[in-house]
Amino acid sequence: MSSHSNKNMGFEESAIALILGLMTMVTFTNVVLRKLFNSSLIWGQEVTLILFAWLVLFGVSYGVKITAHLGVDALTNIMPPKLQKVVALIAAAICIIYAFLLLKGSWDYWAPYAALDRTSGRWFPTGFEQTRDQAWYITDQVPMPEFLRFMEGWINQGETYDKLPRVIPYAILPIGSALLLFRFVQATARIWRGHQGSLIVSHEVEDEIEQMQDKKAEG
Repeated sequence: MSSHSNKNMGFEESAIALILGLMTMVTFTNVVLRKLFNSSLIWGQEVTLILFAWLVLFGVSYGVKITAHLGVDALTNIMPPKLQKVVALIAAAICIIYAFLLLKGSWDYWAPYAALDRTSGRWFPTGFEQTRDQAWYITDQVPMPEFLRFMEGWINQGETYDKLPRVIPYAILPIGSALLLFRFVQATARIWRGHQGSLIVSHEVEDEIEQMQDKKAEG
């Protein structure tokens, strides 16, 4: 199990807490409006779905950060310690490659909404290729916040947005992928230094859960 721990809230923890708070606030407000005033926030459901997508993708990198992802270690547990480390490093290298490919794909999907170019190359970026501008795409119901009007001159050629542009909710794709890549690189470094055994949750956590369940049963 990794000895890596954070006493203070990190980036993902803060983002997850904020997103959960916003989701709760929007949902609660909608419930109150429906029950008491026979009304609703027409954009509430779409905002909640967007926030949930951000929550999931932040959660993926957070899981790597705290070594919380599940995995099967029946085979590696019977290997000698040195071989376990070699296998863990190979697995980590594969995960880094996967995260890099995911980052490329995420950028290529998001870039047109930001009036930017996709990368060239099928698997690995070899440069940038001219891409059709899709910055005018907007969300279905989410209103455009006034403090974001500066984006109209930046990416939409001065044209007014009547709804929130998709570039903002879709930004979690490259952000989440970049965070995932960063956390995999961090985990690989910890494995190399011997501070972490693998990328998956260890049996120590399972033992702690069993102990908690035993205490609950005794109580």
